[in-house]
Amino acid sequence: MTCGRGKKGGRGAGLRGGKGNAGLLKHRYMHMTKYMPNHFGAHGFKRPQSIIKNDKIINVGDLEEKFPGKNTINLTEAGFDKLLGGGKIATKIKVTVNSASEKAIAKIQDKGGEVVLPKEEIIEQENVEEEIKEKES
Repeated sequence: MTCGRGKKGGRGAGLRGGKGNAGLLKHRYMHMTKYMPNHFGAHGFKRPQSIIKNDKIINVGDLEEKFPGKNTINLTEAGFDKLLGGGKIATKIKVTVNSASEKAIAKIQDKGGEVVLPKEEIIEQENVEEEIKEKES
């Protein structure tokens, strides 16, 4: 019973060469260069923290759940930064928020509501509305 090694010394784990990736720069070097060419070195990059935005968002469909029975909602005071257009809304609501997507504004205005944005956002929104009208014409 030589376990394919020819001698009794091959029965145990003594000639295995180590566990896992042991010896990749020694006796398993050719295996590493052939089957794991990108094993060592840096891969990719870490995104700079100054670029990452952590805006707190809320969808139009969640407004009635989080603020039941309110006709006027100030999302800025509630801690939300942006209003997005996901979901459905059934009632007329006036929303004050720092920024909102076009889809969210359209959904609220379709129900007779109003979205109040800071002046910079309003100017940008008017420009977008003008572009849409030009495309339709």
